[in-house]
Amino acid sequence: MAASTSDDQRVRLDKWLWAARFYKTRALAKAAVEGGKVHYNSQRCKPGRLVELGAAVTLRLGFLEKMVIVDELSEHRRSAPEAQTLYHETEDSVKKREDLSWQRKTMQAAQLPPARRPSKKDRRNIQRFRDQNGL
Repeated sequence: MAASTSDDQRVRLDKWLWAARFYKTRALAKAAVEGGKVHYNSQRCKPGRLVELGAAVTLRLGFLEKMVIVDELSEHRRSAPEAQTLYHETEDSVKKREDLSWQRKTMQAAQLPPARRPSKKDRRNIQRFRDQNGL
């Protein structure tokens, strides 16, 4: 593997996020950092921030929020299995993501559409309910 863990290697945060395959392009990684969706050691930072081994990086990717620890440095984008060796996700982050995923799934199940269209009587009852409650 070409990733090096030497102390003399310097990698920008946006380049490391791209190499670790969190974002498809460096421009997207830079925009995420500038937009406050990426925190380095619990603080907002600039895309040019130099990444250090053992640093905690918090990412917000859509609904997901991941907290990863930097294990290796690389400025080259490699295959996905190699990119996964650059970091590891904390146990709290994994548990939190699983809980939120379960909540989203249960909310979607609760909002299923009705089994059939309302009949004429049902529509009258719905309209009466709306009129009485000011909806």
